[in-house]
Amino acid sequence: MYSSIRHITFFLLIGLFLTNCTGTMKPMHTDEATRGIISRSYEDLKQLPEPESKVVAAVYRFRDQTGQYKPSENIASWSTAVTQGATSILIKSMEESGWFIPIEREGISNLLNERQIIQSIRNQNAGPNGPEPLPPLLFAGVILEGGVIGYDTNVITGGSGVRYMATGGSTNYRKDQVTIYLRAVSTQSGRVLKTVHTTKSIISQQLESGVFRYVDTNRILEAETGYTYNEPPVMAVTEAIDEAVKQLIVEGAEEGIWTPKDQQALEDYKTTFNFEKERREQLKRNYFGLLEQDGMRKGWFLNTDISAASHIGNYGNPDYYAGYNLMTERSIGSSFSIQANIERTAVGAQDVFSEPITIGELFLNNYILPENKISPFIALGAGGLAYDKQHEFLNGQVYLTTSFKGGIDYRFNKSFGLRFSANYRYMLSDDLDGVTMEGYNDQFWSIKAGIVFKPKLWTYFN
Repeated sequence: MYSSIRHITFFLLIGLFLTNCTGTMKPMHTDEATRGIISRSYEDLKQLPEPESKVVAAVYRFRDQTGQYKPSENIASWSTAVTQGATSILIKSMEESGWFIPIEREGISNLLNERQIIQSIRNQNAGPNGPEPLPPLLFAGVILEGGVIGYDTNVITGGSGVRYMATGGSTNYRKDQVTIYLRAVSTQSGRVLKTVHTTKSIISQQLESGVFRYVDTNRILEAETGYTYNEPPVMAVTEAIDEAVKQLIVEGAEEGIWTPKDQQALEDYKTTFNFEKERREQLKRNYFGLLEQDGMRKGWFLNTDISAASHIGNYGNPDYYAGYNLMTERSIGSSFSIQANIERTAVGAQDVFSEPITIGELFLNNYILPENKISPFIALGAGGLAYDKQHEFLNGQVYLTTSFKGGIDYRFNKSFGLRFSANYRYMLSDDLDGVTMEGYNDQFWSIKAGIVFKPKLWTYFN
């Protein structure tokens, strides 16, 4: 009885801890109305240098041209995935930039009707000199056209998780993206003066964890908690429009469509906000929105890891051991590499044996996205596992293996990065633990985390 209470208490504490990890959730809680959230491009837009003279610009309608509806698993949904108020967002961005004088055109019929009402009332109450005329409407020198032309869902999806004895957690994420096109059109000639486009990702992420455990006969403890984060699509559209207006102003000034009050201030602005760098990076982004860099994984590299390893053999109680790993790698072609690996760890079973081992392997590795900062990889190889000495309970000292490896490789730059991997080895014999039985041969696995770097000396050989 005491043991059952102790187990229940332990797992309840785990459940409470997991729940506290998602303390941002506040059931039955509402927030007061606040000022609207601003986009991350808003400050860039506000800090644009002053124009020599503001441009009177009209926006008739900045439409959603995607035809995309919100996804729904169970019922048909006629709600649109993209905001239908993009015109209002664009007019706000034009105001905040300080370069445009927006004039009303989306509701022009309402405006004309109201002016007609005003004029009619003035005619009815006119004096001997007749009614006072209304001032003329402003006319636009430029019309801003375009719209939301793309909303792509599930561009990238993925996740990770770990669970041991029905206790663990997982995370899943999804990337959508929205694309904006914006153009400036001359009202005098109808010429398209400048066209820009921007793309903004929309990230959705789910975190969840739980416990499912038999704590006693006919007694089960189950606890779950989770948190889901969905980036608001309207803010993605807002940020993309803000960025498009900024680019339109800067690139238009570069081509002489409009003029800044101080040309040097514009150059300083471009330097401060890395405008040229962003423009170069835009040319290197692939269709997933990921930045590609030539030669990200080319040349010689070293990789050092710490590992956790165990074996699957003829004993039901294998031990788990820490270890370390050293690997050298040489690229061949654009996405393949040859890897030579040495790992130092141990193998054993509880209360039976525990012995240190050395593993040497040669791999052919393939990077799925070799030019991106983050890339999955898979590798096939072969090698050998060796005990430090010949033991009496073993038939040999060296055992041949075939190996499979997979993981994630992240590079901060062309010289340094992080690597996480899992390595599975299938032995060509069945006496790794000194016991031979019919069926499957012994297996050995390890998980690793470490750094990958290019020594300065090796840069001369790349």
